[in-house]
Amino acid sequence: MLSAELAGKYETIGFSRKPMPAGTHGVDEWREVDLFSLLDVERKSEAVDTAIYLVHSMMPSARLTQGAFQDMDLIAADNFARAMKKVGTKRILYLGGIVPESEKLSSHLKSRLEVEQALGAYGIPVVSLRAGLIIGSEGSSAQILLRLVNRLPVMICPRWTQNPSQPIAGEDVVKIILYCLSHPELPAGNYDIGGPEVLTYKEMLEQIADVFHKKRFLIPTRVNGLWLSHLWVSGITGAPRDLVKPLVASLQYSLCCRDRRLQEEAGIPGHTFRDTIQKALTKLLFTPVAFQGSKRLDTDRKVRSVQRLSLPASRNADWVARSYLYWLPRHLWPLLKVTVSGERTATFRIVGLSKPLLVLEYSPERSSSDRALLYIRGGLLTLNQGRGRLEFRDTVDKDSVLVAIHDYEPRLPWPLYRWSQALVHGWVMGSFGRYLRKNPTELPPVAA
Repeated sequence: MLSAELAGKYETIGFSRKPMPAGTHGVDEWREVDLFSLLDVERKSEAVDTAIYLVHSMMPSARLTQGAFQDMDLIAADNFARAMKKVGTKRILYLGGIVPESEKLSSHLKSRLEVEQALGAYGIPVVSLRAGLIIGSEGSSAQILLRLVNRLPVMICPRWTQNPSQPIAGEDVVKIILYCLSHPELPAGNYDIGGPEVLTYKEMLEQIADVFHKKRFLIPTRVNGLWLSHLWVSGITGAPRDLVKPLVASLQYSLCCRDRRLQEEAGIPGHTFRDTIQKALTKLLFTPVAFQGSKRLDTDRKVRSVQRLSLPASRNADWVARSYLYWLPRHLWPLLKVTVSGERTATFRIVGLSKPLLVLEYSPERSSSDRALLYIRGGLLTLNQGRGRLEFRDTVDKDSVLVAIHDYEPRLPWPLYRWSQALVHGWVMGSFGRYLRKNPTELPPVAA
């Protein structure tokens, strides 16, 4: 929808995980980009004057994905912001989420805020559009609501269905983005956006049923049932649990705009919920759309694993990387022999075996104090050499460090890898995290 509106008005460049021919969806040029690779994003970001960041992935990005979606989102956003800074991008527009007035946020809402902070961490002005429920014919929220109404004549409504929200039509979001693009003088900052109505989720379901002339019985209860809600929502609608669980967890909050000053300035009051569903859901009713990310990745052998570890005060990712190479040989002995040589090249061996299991080589030209990178250069346990990598990266708040493995392809047969080497990696990183907490001041004797 957005790319079609941009066509003819701006020269557009689209980032995609898969090759796409120019002109697809109205985009002038498509570039195949892996947002988990800083080098790849840097190489593909030439001539970007204004960037629109719409990335939000709660689905697995590899055949085996270890770690929380919010950590994956943070890495992608951090790579994007670093690359935009390097190529001289003047402004970033970001579609995030409304931040409710609560001391403790759900993982989904906290992630949206963390991504916003990451995009602005390198000095580029960021205009953040904070939205609650976005209703469009290609959106997951519209599909979930429609399928619930279509498939359940009677619904037991948990307490969260009485929480207020301010849904906004996808076409109104597009209009607001276009307004921001045409007004470069708009100050950087966050702007809540929403439709003209405040509705509970129960009221939304009732309006959908009314529009499609379906008699539905919605029975309110005092039970919140968040832990159970994502299971029945996923089961009834067919939406992947990885997608539904964080979304449902965010429904316990009031997701209403504090003000709509940007929309008032732009003259975009928004469509009513009833008008929105008549347009968006009618299309979905006759042309169902598959949930994004629901396709399995069984043919892919790549592994992505991310762990968030506590970062000791006054330390950084480079220090954590050196600590890891200092700690690892002592922790794994006598199960494995790990030798560190040169500028942080680590070789993993089984005692008595001449060929190494894995070789990690530090990359000084791609590393900095807040990000240390080691490439997987070979060994009996890996298929690819050079693409797989291990990185250590500071989070935005400097309270944690992300330790991530990207594009690793195991040589072991997949079931054997899944239930042996992958489990060992999780155990090692958990043990290393405990070591950092217990030894926050110990300086490893490795050259910086």
